[in-house]
Amino acid sequence: MSLNVRRPVPTRRVQDRWSRRAPLLHELLQAEQPAVLGTQEVMPGQLSTLQAALGDRYRSVGTGRDRRGGGEGCPIYYDGDRVELVRWQQLALSDRPAAAGSISWGNLTPRIVVVAAVRDRVTSASALVVNTHLDHLSPRSRVRAAIAIRQLIARQPLPAVVTGDLNAAAGSPALRALRSGGTLVDAWEAASARVTPAYGTFANYRRPRVDGRRIDWILVSPDVEVLCAGIDGREVSGGWASDHLPVHALVRVPERGAR
Repeated sequence: MSLNVRRPVPTRRVQDRWSRRAPLLHELLQAEQPAVLGTQEVMPGQLSTLQAALGDRYRSVGTGRDRRGGGEGCPIYYDGDRVELVRWQQLALSDRPAAAGSISWGNLTPRIVVVAAVRDRVTSASALVVNTHLDHLSPRSRVRAAIAIRQLIARQPLPAVVTGDLNAAAGSPALRALRSGGTLVDAWEAASARVTPAYGTFANYRRPRVDGRRIDWILVSPDVEVLCAGIDGREVSGGWASDHLPVHALVRVPERGAR
């Protein structure tokens, strides 16, 4: 599951207030319980809501994107009873990926990618989970970041599952860069079944539309089988937990865990 949870901001819109959305997010995540959840736009004050909703068996990796690890983050949550963490790292999407808080390519705020190698405790399959949130203003930054992520995946042997708010629609330069060379495929396109309409994922607290843009994504390596996919446009207790819709995919990773 991938979800931009929407950071708290001062707003006059009742549906956008964190005090209104926090219980809805709790209800949504408590009901879904995904094995792996890639989140975006998470502020430190929201972490307790996420953890309480998912429960004690869930663990997370990832810090804020600032130089000292504070501020907005893209943590990956995983069900510790089902998924074992092998290793993880967080990189800046910049010319200096090891320098936390570094900025390049035209984005005004730091952008990050969280990478976790995991093993399925049931099947022993291993995979690389990659979660990110690309820049909302700079097309150049999105393309350069997409290239960096694709190259990171191509350099290692594990099948990959990428979750993220890419701020880019199908056919955009960023998506073409991310999918170039066949390293990744769109889980929605690859799915054997689609359990919802093809909603635009930035619904902005309105009823989802099938003619909207899909900017929130799950992509996978070609050897990952996608059994079904969906974009959840349902209301939760009369509202929405975020201005973005959750994106889901049920996948089967090769049991050997390597291509």
